[in-house]
Amino acid sequence: MMTRRPSLFAIALAGLVGLIQPAAAQVAIGFGGVAHNSDQPVEAVSDNLTIDQTNGRALFSGNVIIIQGDLRIAAEDVAVVYSDREGQRSVDEVIATGGVLITRGEDAAEGEDAVYSVAAAILTMTGAVLVTQGGTTIAGDSMVVDMTTGDGVVEGRVRTVLTPQSAP
Repeated sequence: MMTRRPSLFAIALAGLVGLIQPAAAQVAIGFGGVAHNSDQPVEAVSDNLTIDQTNGRALFSGNVIIIQGDLRIAAEDVAVVYSDREGQRSVDEVIATGGVLITRGEDAAEGEDAVYSVAAAILTMTGAVLVTQGGTTIAGDSMVVDMTTGDGVVEGRVRTVLTPQSAP
């Protein structure tokens, strides 16, 4: 008697049913495959820089590129919120607006806005979010990623394209 094996389509469909839900989907979205090291120096390039010492903000505007190790954030504007703790100035949040693109290695995510909470290593993107990792894409209204573990949640009308691996 011949045993029937499920087709790649059936496997992909089963995977999609598990991933696509009306409200949210739990997915692994770790950029670059390893934890991000937030202790590395940060380089910022922009057309303009405005610093406001009274509220602890620096605003980079116009073609902004922020680089920390292999993590890159590109956007129209990026606000850096900092605080003074025990005489040390530290960055609390990085808020990017206007066509945000975040890359790490071969992985990329894009959306309208992004907030990176540095101490918590949590990245939140909103507005037509699209994540590309190899041949896999995931799209939704918003995404929250723990940059240390790679665990993430995509919310909204989640869509994904899975590319099957060819058999050896």
